[in-house]
Amino acid sequence: MGHVPEKRIAQLSLLSFREACEAAPGQAYDRQAWLYVPPFYDEYRYVLGTRGDRPLICIGLNPSTAAPGALDNTLKSVQRVALHNGFDSFLMMNLYAQRATRPGDMDREASDFLHRENLAAFSHLLGRASTVWAAWGAVMETRGFLRGCIRDFAAIGREKGASWVTAGRRSKAGHPHHPLYLRKDSVFEPFDIAAYLETL
Repeated sequence: MGHVPEKRIAQLSLLSFREACEAAPGQAYDRQAWLYVPPFYDEYRYVLGTRGDRPLICIGLNPSTAAPGALDNTLKSVQRVALHNGFDSFLMMNLYAQRATRPGDMDREASDFLHRENLAAFSHLLGRASTVWAAWGAVMETRGFLRGCIRDFAAIGREKGASWVTAGRRSKAGHPHHPLYLRKDSVFEPFDIAAYLETL
C-alpha cells in the first residue's frame, strides 16, 4: 500500500525535530538499531535509518511508507549501496518531510515549520556523519519549492563541511539519480552541489 496524504501539512499539529526525538514510540522496534524520528508512523518523517559507527546520510525527495524493520524498495536499495561503498549504516532524510508515495500528492506549498525542522534534523545528523548522498531524482521538478529546499540543504552542508556524492547516471538536467533502480554495486562519485545549484 502506498501513502496518500490525508490532510495538508498546514492542518496538522507538528512536532519540532527536538520534540519528535523525545516523543514516545508508537510501535515496538529496536531503538538501539534504528533511528526513527518521529518514532511513530505519521504524515511526516524527519529521519529513518540504522545506527552504526560509519553512517551515510542519504537525501531523497520525500518519505513514503518505510518504517523500522519494514523498509520499502527505495530504502532497501539505499542500504545495499551504502554497505557496498563501505558505510555500516544509513540515515535517510528527504528534501521535504511530507509522506506521499507519489510526489504529485504532496502539498502545493511548503510548510515553513516543517522545512525549518527538517533542516534542523539535517544539521543534527551532520554531527554524526559527513558524507551526504544526493539522491532525489529528476522528479524534484514536481514541486517548485523543492529548489529552495535544495539550496537550504546545500547551505547547511557547506557550513558543516559535508562531502556530497551521487551514484548512477544523472538526468539530462543534471539531477542526481534516484536510488530505486541502482545496481547494488553502484559506486559513489563526487557531486558538485555548488555547480548543480547554478543549473536550478
